Amino acid sequence: MSYKKPYEGLKVIDFSQGVAGPYCGMLLAQQGAEVIKVEPMDGDWARNLGQEYGEHSAFSVAANLGKKSIVIDLKNQKSLQIIDKIIKDVDVFIEGFRPGVIDKLGLGYERLKKNNPKLIYLSISGFGQKGPMSKKPAMDPVIQAFTGFMSENKGPDDIPHRTPVIMFDMATALYAMQIISATIFARISEKFGKKIEISLMESAAAFQSIRLMSGYMEGPYKHASSPSGTFKTKDGWIQLIVVKNHEFNKFCDAVGWNKFKDDPRFSSNTKRREHENFLTKEVQKLFVNKPTDYWKNLLDQYQVQNEKVQSYKELVESNQSKELNLISWLDQPTTGKLWPIPNIPGLSKLIENDSNSSAPSLGQHTKEILLSQGYTNEEILNLKIQKIIA
Repeated sequence: MSYKKPYEGLKVIDFSQGVAGPYCGMLLAQQGAEVIKVEPMDGDWARNLGQEYGEHSAFSVAANLGKKSIVIDLKNQKSLQIIDKIIKDVDVFIEGFRPGVIDKLGLGYERLKKNNPKLIYLSISGFGQKGPMSKKPAMDPVIQAFTGFMSENKGPDDIPHRTPVIMFDMATALYAMQIISATIFARISEKFGKKIEISLMESAAAFQSIRLMSGYMEGPYKHASSPSGTFKTKDGWIQLIVVKNHEFNKFCDAVGWNKFKDDPRFSSNTKRREHENFLTKEVQKLFVNKPTDYWKNLLDQYQVQNEKVQSYKELVESNQSKELNLISWLDQPTTGKLWPIPNIPGLSKLIENDSNSSAPSLGQHTKEILLSQGYTNEEILNLKIQKIIA
């Protein structure tokens, strides 16, 4: 154990697929845990989500760095003997099946804790383990719709839109990671492990807590300050936010709004919000006449909060990203591509040829893991012939 690898010696078995559970397991791996990813014969479905590159997609690379992959047919009852052997010495169990499925596979918490009393067992679901919607499948876009996010994420067409950033899957992974970390710490003085249940719905609600509360109490979204928002320029878009009075004064100085600077209608944020429609139209009339870089440089000079609306390519290639080592360029098994992978905040930079910097190919470590459990080469071959493993 060290600051670099605080979870060194911790063993994790990850049965989850997609993003929420796998990303949580990936974070544990990045901090030193040995994470065994158990995949079905055709692999985690995230490998085929979006554009495929060999045996990977952007989803499967980001969520599985640093893991070992073993392929087992969980529907074959004989697979339980293998799983039981591995789980006996495991600290953390992660699963993301719909409620009830894991018990049918013989891997429910009540059964496993008999052989491993100190097991920390994490169950991730879409809508929770109980309730009228508990059995309903739920990927991130569905959760965006159900939890209110899409109702306010409207474009100029006034149509509710999903965001392609799978933020509620990622939020669920982060909430799961923090509760696992706390549970690992608490387990030091406990005789038994614990079952943890977390859902995308709960995570989405918590992630949106400020807007959820204000939305429930006050109704549809309004800017918390004015003038603020995304404005069209001559050649693109720029984001502006003005909150405090001195920021409004600086904005007026920057754009030559001397007549508005001392206008009593705009003497506080509360009053400026009352006149938001007017201010928004006035800002838009200004900004559309000059290119984005002009406004960005001018507002930066006057220390007014703003930023150009960039593409991901522009982010990756920006000087600020390079200065902070935001991105590591890494090859991944079977893909034949270098991937721009964001480094995990607070952790060491991902580097080429390091186990933490590689997402495994399908079943890459099956033989290695079984050999470590005492299986012979002949027994492993026999399991393969029986199609229990691949």
